[in-house]
Amino acid sequence: MNARSPAPGALELVQSLVNTLDLESGADALDTADGRARLGLAEEEVPAARELRESLRATLLAHAGHLPHRDVTPLTELLSRAALHLSVDPADGSAVLTAANPRALTSRIATAVAESLVAGTWPRLKACEAADCHWAYYDRSPAGRGRWCSMQVCGARAKMRRYRAK
Repeated sequence: MNARSPAPGALELVQSLVNTLDLESGADALDTADGRARLGLAEEEVPAARELRESLRATLLAHAGHLPHRDVTPLTELLSRAALHLSVDPADGSAVLTAANPRALTSRIATAVAESLVAGTWPRLKACEAADCHWAYYDRSPAGRGRWCSMQVCGARAKMRRYRAK
């Protein structure tokens, strides 16, 4: 949907999950075997992945200063189910947070969120403000006030609507 570069580090997983649904066309990559395989999901895990996806989308809209697109299960509730493992290297004291079950999507997402919190990148992962889009993008603008996944598509449409309304 957009020409922006992917989110840094583990946030790319979050971005990939949110962007499995194209709101404009209704196409859902989780409906296909290839789409599920990209996220390491079995078919029976799809309902939980969709619930997590929409909770993430609501959070990314909040990052951009917008209300949720619909009622969703709070992300805190979903991520509280994630089993994580913290290991500390006795040689140098460095710590690493990993998913206790690396196959579990919720644990991988929780790990990605935690890593991005430490890196300071979590608030810059946002959802496009266009109501027919809400595509996840990483805001690389200097001030962190990006509004659209793509200035050429969603931004241009919004500006054209505003111009025509005048």
